[in-house]
Amino acid sequence: MREVLVGVDGSPGSRAALRWALDYAEHCGGAVTALIAWTPPTYVEPVPAPPVISDEDSEERAGHRLRQAVEDATAAQPTSVPLRREVVRGRAARALSGRAQHADLLVVGSRGHGGFAGALLGSVSQHCVTHAPCPVVVVRPEPG
Repeated sequence: MREVLVGVDGSPGSRAALRWALDYAEHCGGAVTALIAWTPPTYVEPVPAPPVISDEDSEERAGHRLRQAVEDATAAQPTSVPLRREVVRGRAARALSGRAQHADLLVVGSRGHGGFAGALLGSVSQHCVTHAPCPVVVVRPEPG
């Protein structure tokens, strides 16, 4: 069974990538692993009292974002594709490239959260295209 790994961060691009991955896996008899990566919050400027956000809070928020994206995608596009969710601590680009060692295909959105609005590719999709050990599909979000 082909394994399709898809990066999810809740952005429109990653939601489009998840829908594309589910459709592709449906047609090729594959399975999908939806992966979200999280990092602890960092503070660039000193603040009087930084908000107390634990690693557990950050992981739980990431898991919630992933669950919501999967629920939205499968509600809009019912599927019988085996679908697994993974919440990973670390930078998205590195987590996806590392996890892609065991995938047949990596699917990412063209742009996630952050970065420059005019960029054609975000830093994560750019990294995956140049470093992933398997083929990579970059999906643009549907026009809104």
